[in-house]
Amino acid sequence: MTEDLSPAERYAAARRRAADEATALAPFRDMYDFDLDPFQIEACQALEAGKGVLVAAPTGSGKTIVGEFAVHLALTQGRKCFYTTPIKALSNQKYNDLVKRYGAREVGLLTGDNSVNSEAPIVVMTTEVLRNMLYAGSKSLLGLGYVVMDEVHYLSDRFRGAVWEEVIIHLPASVTLVSLSATVSNAEEFGDWLDTVRGDTQVIVSENRPVPLWQHVLAGRRMYDLFEESGDKREVNPDLVRMARMENSRVGGGRDRRRGRPQREADRERERRQRARIWTPSRPEVIDRLDSEGLLPAITFIFSRAGCEAAVQQCLYSGLRLNDSAARARVREIVERRTADIPDKDLHVLGYFEWLEGLERGIAAHHAGMLPTFKEVVEELFVRGLVKAVFATETLALGINMPARSVVLEKLVKWNGEQHADITPGEYTQLTGRAGRRGIDIEGHAVVLWQRGMDPGALAGLAGARTYPLRSSFKPSYNMAVNLVSQFGRHRSRELLETSFAQFQADRSVVGISRQVQRNEEGLAGYRASMTCHLGDFEEYSALRRQLKDRETELAKQGANQRRAQAAASLERLRPGDVIHVPTGKFAGLALVLDPGVAGGRGSAHRRGFDGGTGGEGPRPLVLTAQRQVKRLGAIDFPVPVEPLERMRIPKSFNARSPQSRRDLASALRAKAGHHAPERHRRQRSAAADDPEIARLRKAIRQHPCHGCDEREDHARWAERYHRLKRDTRQLERRIEGRTNTIARTFDRVYALLSELGYLSGDHVTEDGQVLARLYGELDLLASECLREGVWEGLPPAELAACVSALVFESRSTDDALPPKLPGGRARAALGEMVRIWGRLDALEEDHRITAAEGVGQREPDLGFAWAAYRWADGHGLDEVLREADMPAGDFVRWCKQVIDVLGQLAAAAPEGGTVPRNARRAIDGMLRGVVAYSSVG
Repeated sequence: MTEDLSPAERYAAARRRAADEATALAPFRDMYDFDLDPFQIEACQALEAGKGVLVAAPTGSGKTIVGEFAVHLALTQGRKCFYTTPIKALSNQKYNDLVKRYGAREVGLLTGDNSVNSEAPIVVMTTEVLRNMLYAGSKSLLGLGYVVMDEVHYLSDRFRGAVWEEVIIHLPASVTLVSLSATVSNAEEFGDWLDTVRGDTQVIVSENRPVPLWQHVLAGRRMYDLFEESGDKREVNPDLVRMARMENSRVGGGRDRRRGRPQREADRERERRQRARIWTPSRPEVIDRLDSEGLLPAITFIFSRAGCEAAVQQCLYSGLRLNDSAARARVREIVERRTADIPDKDLHVLGYFEWLEGLERGIAAHHAGMLPTFKEVVEELFVRGLVKAVFATETLALGINMPARSVVLEKLVKWNGEQHADITPGEYTQLTGRAGRRGIDIEGHAVVLWQRGMDPGALAGLAGARTYPLRSSFKPSYNMAVNLVSQFGRHRSRELLETSFAQFQADRSVVGISRQVQRNEEGLAGYRASMTCHLGDFEEYSALRRQLKDRETELAKQGANQRRAQAAASLERLRPGDVIHVPTGKFAGLALVLDPGVAGGRGSAHRRGFDGGTGGEGPRPLVLTAQRQVKRLGAIDFPVPVEPLERMRIPKSFNARSPQSRRDLASALRAKAGHHAPERHRRQRSAAADDPEIARLRKAIRQHPCHGCDEREDHARWAERYHRLKRDTRQLERRIEGRTNTIARTFDRVYALLSELGYLSGDHVTEDGQVLARLYGELDLLASECLREGVWEGLPPAELAACVSALVFESRSTDDALPPKLPGGRARAALGEMVRIWGRLDALEEDHRITAAEGVGQREPDLGFAWAAYRWADGHGLDEVLREADMPAGDFVRWCKQVIDVLGQLAAAAPEGGTVPRNARRAIDGMLRGVVAYSSVG
């Protein structure tokens, strides 16, 4: 109460209020009908103080408020603000949000697909667009005061993450950076790097979820809490642990281990009843259960597009209805308004009516294979509460504003592009972070469906790990190299790349290794002092002894290798019927060769029913021993060469599985070869005895002054420790060398390749290099080479589109049993030429040691979309093209837009004297129609 304050305190409080009201933050806070959280206020105050900020906070915590404050500051100061996002859907959503707040005149959008009011003071864009503007020196950068990088943790993405670092490094120093990230465990490390490359940056970390999240497991008809709270302790629910143990135990009919007699019938019946309650509920049952518990709306994550569509169909077939008649009417009104531009003839092709039926019932799928307009409608209806159950792939978790009351995970395993792998704690956090709507729900719920083999402890580990590390995926590309050299020259470009977060992290890892090297150096100095000898240089004497030991070891290895080779060669000469003497091992003694098991006869033993085989271990003869055993021997049984002692005929009636046959043949073996004495190993003269280097070393050791020291062996023990530590230290130093300047060394190899191809010359970018500088994409160098060699000259627009599709398309399926259908005419020859050029570039990359692991190399062009791109650009109907492409509409639209994007690059980059620029523009006109042309900004 102010009346309780002294006059001086009231005066001070009044001054503080006046100071707060004078800030830009005060009117900004008035725009919202809720109080800002402490972390939001801290970040906004840092921004107003002129600092950059990194805000790391959980999904749904409201960190975008900080980005919106940067927009507010830019408008207040008469400057520009660019708001960047990783994906177009997020850009579209943020554009709509800002238009509602500031009006369409103040806000623009640039996503590659759309260009709306691009010179507005506030422009929302994808990060790639900003990167391209920076390299092109766009005039739009003039007056830029703030850049918001939403979902900046996306720089970990191994395919597109490098773009974030390029932008951060190349933004003018006058631009204040606002970085918004999911909660990561190394936010301080990332903040330190931002501080290094961008200047004063304040790191604000909030781990507080505004809406508490409860974790559950749904098994059968029962919802179990994952954790049990007991005072300050939090443990995995013992019911779940017991269920997992019971499921893994034997089913009924076992024996009571305590009594050693069959379980009582009552015990077995109780166990059967318990097992009957443990089952994975169906998708309609899950939604029905959540509905009855008041836990809708819900997002069910299914790591498969087909799985999402199947889930909707299952719910429809079950008769599930989540909307009343009023909600159904409202859904139909919104859907018809949002899809009014789609021609009626395309609606059936797009599965519109089945999709609408699901929406009217409050059920929908959400994945990248859907038409963008359809996805946006689902998002709008979900936010309005008109769709209550969404089955989605994990792409929905990338920041799209679709919070739910509950999130359901069907499985904890997903296909990562190479194999089925467990989801990571970071992925689990990102997915379940959608649960709990701020200002609507008092708590959110994460529900994992019970699956056979589930480990509740492992699930608790996923749910308990709230953060994950941010790892750089930065690699210098060909396009990046020519743009850097163009702006900064080779030397300065190299220095810039060394400021990347990738190099920053590598250097940080070197710090700990360097400290260990320093400690080792101190230890080496101590060992050196302890082995000091008054008669001479003991380090020199020790080195002679070590050279002698190494030489003896080398000769011993050579001798052993030679003996093994001779033994293997002798085994390869064996034939069925040879009587041999096995020199060592469990089966030493006389033996008859039944099958030599040599590489040339690999598989013959299998055909005759013998077990084993040669595999990759050399000859493995199958023998009958004098003790009537049939065994397959290996190289380990023959350390020395073996020679046949006699020959015997093996009866055709011999059966290795018959004891009588083995007894009779073994008896004949003993009678035939009984007069042969056991073979003795010939003692071979050691190679060391005749080696001149060993003789020289032994003489040098005897003549060294330290050889006569009374404490020689004591000194030698210290010298051995010195040698081991020095060897370990060298290994650490090699690790340091491997991690320092790694990015710059990759750049050097890229630079050398581009110089050989004539794109770069010293600090100069050639005319061809200037073309490459305007081509952005995974196959930038291949595109540039095709332009330079005139591969696409004279191609009609539709055929050019087909060729360009090979630069962007990547098949989801790895099944290449059937070759893709290709257009005829000159396009087929041009596509073949593109593959030939790629092969030449691939060989050149190998020569320059540019590997796929570095993320720089050119992958092989994929011809799988060429026919669809050709047919669509040639004017064929959607129904026909989609049927021939066997592809979801959403994928078709996405690939078409990527083809259009590259065609636009070619129109701008290709020499105007040729046909490519004109035909590229005509190809764009041919493709930008129908579903591809529908604006995704609503």
